[in-house]
Amino acid sequence: MKFRRKPRETVDINLASLIDVVFILLLFFVVTTTFTRETQLRVDLPEAVSGAPADDQNKSLDIAISADGVFSVNNRILPKSDLASLMDALQKEANGDTSRPLSISADGKTAHQSVVTAMDAAGKLGFSHLRMTTIEAAPPAP
Repeated sequence: MKFRRKPRETVDINLASLIDVVFILLLFFVVTTTFTRETQLRVDLPEAVSGAPADDQNKSLDIAISADGVFSVNNRILPKSDLASLMDALQKEANGDTSRPLSISADGKTAHQSVVTAMDAAGKLGFSHLRMTTIEAAPPAP
């Protein structure tokens, strides 16, 4: 007896709808994602005509002061903007090494008192290599 075999049906999976769903999900995640810079202060540096680039950026400490007078030490925003909390943060970051260079990056619209407070904290802790960060001014038009 000879039996006939049924021809096998080829099973195709339609991937078009799956690809559409994946692209819609991708689009959804791209549109809804927000990028925040919560650990950094926005500082518009003042301009200076003379100056020199800083060396040893990896060893230096950086105090950033926003236009509102908010302090940040090495991109860590301090909860309080007073002398005591600034000194505590500098001591923690320096690990007792006051020979490290310390740069102060203050916004151009920062109150002078905030800059003096940062310099006072550095002086009380014994930092001797102090620099003020600026951007190079545009040359005057002839």
